[in-house]
Amino acid sequence: MKPIYFLSIMVCLAASCTVQTPQDRLTVNDEKINELIASMSLDEKVQMLHSKTNMSSAGNERLGIADMNYADGPFGIREEGVPNGFTPAGWTTDSATFFPTGSALAATWSEELAYKYGSGMGKEARLRGKDIILGPAINIQRLPVCGRSYEYLSEDPFLAARLAVGYTKGSQDMGTAVCIKHFALNNQETNRGTVNVICDERTMREIYFKPFEAAVKEAGAMAVMPAYNKINGDYCSENEYLLNEVLRGEWGFKGMTVSDWGGTHSTMGAALHGLDVQMTGDHYLGPALIDSVKAGKVPEEVVDAKVREILRVRFAIEPVPADVANQATASQPESRQTAYEVASKAVVLLKNQNKILPISKDVKKIAVIGRNAVATVASGGMGAGVKAPYEITPLQGIKNKAPEGVEITYAQAYKNYAGMFARWFGLADSPDNAAEINESPDPAMLAEAVEKAKDADLVIFVCGTNKNIETEGSDRQTIDLPVGQNEIVKALSEVNPKIVSIIISGGPCDVQELDKYSQAIVQGWWNGLEGGNALADILFGNIAPSGKLPFTFPIKLEDSPAYAMGNFPQKVEVLGDMFGNQYRKDIQGQRMMRNIKVDAYYTEGPLVGYRWFDTKNLPVKYAFGYGLSYVDFKYSDIKASASKKAIKVSFNLTNTGDMDADEVAQLYVSRIDATVSWPAKELKAFKRVSLAAGQTQKVELSIPVSELQYWDEQTKDWTLEKGQIKLLLGSASDDIRLESTVEIK
Repeated sequence: MKPIYFLSIMVCLAASCTVQTPQDRLTVNDEKINELIASMSLDEKVQMLHSKTNMSSAGNERLGIADMNYADGPFGIREEGVPNGFTPAGWTTDSATFFPTGSALAATWSEELAYKYGSGMGKEARLRGKDIILGPAINIQRLPVCGRSYEYLSEDPFLAARLAVGYTKGSQDMGTAVCIKHFALNNQETNRGTVNVICDERTMREIYFKPFEAAVKEAGAMAVMPAYNKINGDYCSENEYLLNEVLRGEWGFKGMTVSDWGGTHSTMGAALHGLDVQMTGDHYLGPALIDSVKAGKVPEEVVDAKVREILRVRFAIEPVPADVANQATASQPESRQTAYEVASKAVVLLKNQNKILPISKDVKKIAVIGRNAVATVASGGMGAGVKAPYEITPLQGIKNKAPEGVEITYAQAYKNYAGMFARWFGLADSPDNAAEINESPDPAMLAEAVEKAKDADLVIFVCGTNKNIETEGSDRQTIDLPVGQNEIVKALSEVNPKIVSIIISGGPCDVQELDKYSQAIVQGWWNGLEGGNALADILFGNIAPSGKLPFTFPIKLEDSPAYAMGNFPQKVEVLGDMFGNQYRKDIQGQRMMRNIKVDAYYTEGPLVGYRWFDTKNLPVKYAFGYGLSYVDFKYSDIKASASKKAIKVSFNLTNTGDMDADEVAQLYVSRIDATVSWPAKELKAFKRVSLAAGQTQKVELSIPVSELQYWDEQTKDWTLEKGQIKLLLGSASDDIRLESTVEIK
C-alpha cells in the first residue's frame, strides 16, 4: 500500500488543489465528500458518529464507505479482543512488535528515531487491518507518580513536541492515521474521569498544548482524542474552547475527534462543542442526537460537519480488506530492529563509580538478582498492552551477550506485587505474590540472593516497578522502590560491594538508598521486545550508553512542584476509575461511579519539572537531560547570532574517548532583565550526534524566534518580549558547558 502522503499528493494533483499545510491534505476530497453527505439520510449520518464494535465505528455499506478500525495502543498494535470487550479473542495471528514505551522513546532524544518508531507502528497497523492508532500519548509528565508516565514522552513540551511530530509523520507516511491523546491536561490517573483541571491560559498554551499543536500543525495528525477530565469546568469531549476555538479554529485541524472510551457525557454538549465519534455506545451520539436534530436543537449542518471530518480521514486512509489483513505476522524483522535501536539509545547510565561499567573481562561469574530480571512487561496493567512474539528479558539478554566462559547465576530475591490485578491474574493466594507493596523480603528468597552474590565477581541487581504498579487507571502513592528492594540491595552489599543496579520502570523512582550500595545505576525502562539484548550490549561495552532522562528524578517526591504547592494529591478520591468501571470489571469488579466534584489546581503554572527545580534552586537527584557515557565529550568554540527569524548557534563537539559514542547536545535559553515572568531556563533545541573515537564535529542548532514568545493573557495572543537572551549549551539541564548571549530586537 502506498504511503498516505503519496496518495494525497496524487489526488491533489488530479484535483488541481493547493496544499498549504499538512492539514490541507485532508480536504482534497471535500467535493466528493460533500456529494456523499448530500446523498445520506440523517440516520445514516448519525450511524457514523458512534462505535460499531469496541474497536470500530461504522462506515456506510450502501455507499461503499468502509468502517473505521482502531488500534490500541501507542507502543504496539494490541491483540484482537472480542467485539464488545477487552477480553482477548484468542487469535494466533495477532502478535505484534512490542516497541519501547513512551518514556523510553523520549530518553533517546531523537526525532529521527521517533519517525522510525512511528513508521514501524504504521506498517504493523496496516498488516493488522487497522486504520487509526490510538496514540501517541503525548501528555506532559507533571507528576512523578503518574500511572501513565511510561506512555508519555516528557516533562518538557519542546522535547515531547519534537518526538510527537516524528512519531506522527512516521505512522501517517505508512498509511495509518494517528489519534494523538489525551487532549488535554490529562496529567493524573487519580480521579481522571471526574477531575476538573483549573489552569491559566498561559500555562496551558506554553506547556500542555505544545506537543498537540506541533503534531497537528507540523505533522498533520488526522485524529485527536479528547481527555476524560474537565478543563476549567467543561469536559474535554464537549469543550468549546479546546476543540472548536483552539484545535479547529486556531490550529486549523481538519480531521476527526474520537472520545476516550466512555468519555462522552451528553448529547448536546458533545454535538455542539466539537466531538465527532462517541466511543463506545450510541446513547449520546445516536438516537438521542437524531431526536435533537428533529426537535431543532441541533442543526443538521452540525452532523454534516462531523461526517465530513470522519470521511476526510476515511478517504485519506486506504481501507485494508478483511481478507488481506492478518495474513502475515505483523512483527517484521525491520520493526524488531527499530525496537532494538530505540532500546539501545534509550538506556540511561546514571552512575558509574570506579568505571565498573562496562563489565571487565576479568569478571568470570555474575550473579543476576531480582525478579525484574525475568519479568516481562509487554502486557499487563489496566490499559494497552502487546501480544509480543517474544520478549528478551534482562537475564536472557545478559546470557545472550556474555563472553564465553562467563558463568551467570540468578536469584529472584523479591516477590511480585500485583495489587488490584491479583484477582485478575489468579495471584491473590500465590506464595510468589506480595500482599503489600512495601512488604519486607521473604527470608528464604533473600538468603538465596545473598548466597549467590557472595560467590560472584559482580552483582547485577535488577529492581524497579512493574505494570501492576505503574498502570493506567491509578497513580502510585510514592516513588519508593517496592517489595523490600532497598533492604535487598543493602544485604547484597554486605557480602559483595561490586553492585550494578538496573532500574526497570516507566517513570522515576527514589534511588536514595539504592545509590548508597550501588557502584553503578542504570535506568533500563520498559524497553520493548529487544530490551534485554540492548541492555546487555551496553553492560558489556559493545555500545556506549547514550540515553538522557526525559524527566527529573527528585531527591524526594515532596520536592516536585504539584506536591510542594499542595496541588496533589487532591483530598477527595472518586471510587474506582472511569475506564475500569465500564470496561475492566474483570480487574476492578462492579463499582458505581459517584459524581463527586474534584478540582486539580495547577498553581505552579509553567514551572513543571526542571523549570520548577531550577527556578526554585532546589537540588535534584538526577536532572532533566542527564545521562552518562563511557566516554567524555568536549564542547568548544560556541558562536551565536540572532536575526528576526531565528537564533543560530554553532559549536564543536569532540569525543575524547576511545570508543564510538553518541552525545545529545542540549540548548537552553534564559532571559536577562525580563519584565515578564519566566522559568530560570527552558529547552529550545537539541541534537543527537554520533561521533567516532577522537572525532570532532561542528554542530549547528537553530531556535525560531517564534519559539521564544509567551502567551499574553491580556491580548489573548502570542507576544515576543525583546531583549537579551542567554544561551546555555550543555549535556544536561544542570551540566552547562558553554554560554553565549544574543539580543532579540
